[in-house]
Amino acid sequence: MRPGRGGVTIDIVSVTAVSPVDVEDVEDLAEDDRLWVTIVWNDPINLMSYVTYVFRKLFGYSERKATKLMLDVHNKGRATVTSGTREEMEAAAERLHTYGLWATIAQD
Repeated sequence: MRPGRGGVTIDIVSVTAVSPVDVEDVEDLAEDDRLWVTIVWNDPINLMSYVTYVFRKLFGYSERKATKLMLDVHNKGRATVTSGTREEMEAAAERLHTYGLWATIAQD
C-alpha cells in the first residue's frame, strides 16, 4: 500500500502460481519412455521346433524369423523376442509362460 491523496491507495497485482516440476517426476517420465523387452531363456525341456511354433503363433513371425530367434535361444542361451511398453511385455511374458517357455522382461 502507498499513501495517496486523502486516503490510502491499494495496488492490485495479479499473481499466477506455478508449481515446480519435481526432478523425480521428470526422471520417471524419461524411464517410462524407454522400451521394455521380453526375453526368452533356454531350457532343457522344450523342443526347438516347439519354440519356433510358439514364436510364430504368438507373435506372427515368419518361419525364418522364428527359427532365427529359436536358434539364438538355443545357442546363446536367450533371445529378445519382442519390445514395447511394460504392460505389453508383461502380457507377452505371461503368454509365453502359458506355453511353458521361460520368459522375463527388462527395460532396454
